Amino acid sequence: MSKSSSLSSKRWLKRHIRDKYVRLSYEKDVRSRAYFKLDQIHNAIRLFKKGIKIVDLGASPGSWSEYASKKIGRLGHIIACDILPMIPIKNVSFFQGDIRDLNFFNCLLSYLNNIKIDLVMSDIAPNMSGFHCIDHYRSIRLNKLVLKISEKILSHNGKLLIKSFYGNQFNVLIKKIKNIFIKIKIFKPDASRINSREVYIVASERRI
Repeated sequence: MSKSSSLSSKRWLKRHIRDKYVRLSYEKDVRSRAYFKLDQIHNAIRLFKKGIKIVDLGASPGSWSEYASKKIGRLGHIIACDILPMIPIKNVSFFQGDIRDLNFFNCLLSYLNNIKIDLVMSDIAPNMSGFHCIDHYRSIRLNKLVLKISEKILSHNGKLLIKSFYGNQFNVLIKKIKNIFIKIKIFKPDASRINSREVYIVASERRI
């Protein structure tokens, strides 16, 4: 590692340790600060109801599934997917694999067995290169894939929650979402870092 990269890593680590929501995640014994982002989004829009069925894409380490499981109760169920492994969570069925892999996606569809989902949520982000232009395009490609998946598995009244990043393709993504859903809301939770371009999109009321 170069000297400049080492200094950059040390600065990031200092900011990370000092972060309010990182400290809170340890105090509350939750898996990551993402738990609080979802809590803030839910408090604004009431995403979760008892007994609903959820697909959580890009789930590991499991903060969103952890939070959602508490909200939907024992009659609800979550199907979580990620390339990385995830420590088990009560009321969550986890599948390790890449949603870009057609075989893996077909296995997921087979497991669902035509059961329609009430909420698709995705906190997926690409492996960051450090170059915004590259990372933005990679993120938008993943967003479009999540959108296609949601079209196949969401119920008519189902909702989509998706993480994206501002950039020159963001409006293109919003237009694609508007082709499928009537209502769209964009959130920047307090738990998101101030200097981050990430935003969360909630889409509902599918077009017929």
